[in-house]
Amino acid sequence: MTLRPGLSHGLIAAAAMLSFSSLAQAQPSSERIRVAQAPGGGGAQPTLLGTYGDWGAYSGNSGGRKVCFALSKPTKAETEPPNRPRDPSYMFVSTRPAENVRNEVSIIIGYGFKPSSEASVEIGSAKFSMYTQNDGAWIKNAAEEQRMIEAMRKSGELVVKGTSARGTQTTDRYSLKGLGQALDRTAQECK
Repeated sequence: MTLRPGLSHGLIAAAAMLSFSSLAQAQPSSERIRVAQAPGGGGAQPTLLGTYGDWGAYSGNSGGRKVCFALSKPTKAETEPPNRPRDPSYMFVSTRPAENVRNEVSIIIGYGFKPSSEASVEIGSAKFSMYTQNDGAWIKNAAEEQRMIEAMRKSGELVVKGTSARGTQTTDRYSLKGLGQALDRTAQECK
């Protein structure tokens, strides 16, 4: 298994702070996203390219290289046992032309995953295994990533399930409304 670190947490945090009031209309506009910039984020400030349904399209710079990504947060997040605290979670689909990466699906779950555990993503009847490291998850079989993106473009909802290092079970539901447009916009920006 090759680790694919993707975008820096700092770049994602900056994007999340830019426009989540418009991305998650189901949430009160007074909600504040508290995301600390990760060390090594370099203070990168992404540019919002557009908001499409529940997704935002962004471009930015990570390590001196151009990146583009679509970003959203769950429309519903549940824990078992109920009401366990956790940081905000995000799903993003990134493109990094300099690394020849297109539409890499990643999740920041808002807690440290249970070591050596997997997360799962369900899109309609399609299921995908995600490998985990710290608070991130990536598709286990990179050859399935294109099939995953196609399923995401055709579906209305995606469900992510995982287990924290403390044994808390989580289920996050993401709306896929606007994802196709956000991906089209990032593809246009990061050719």
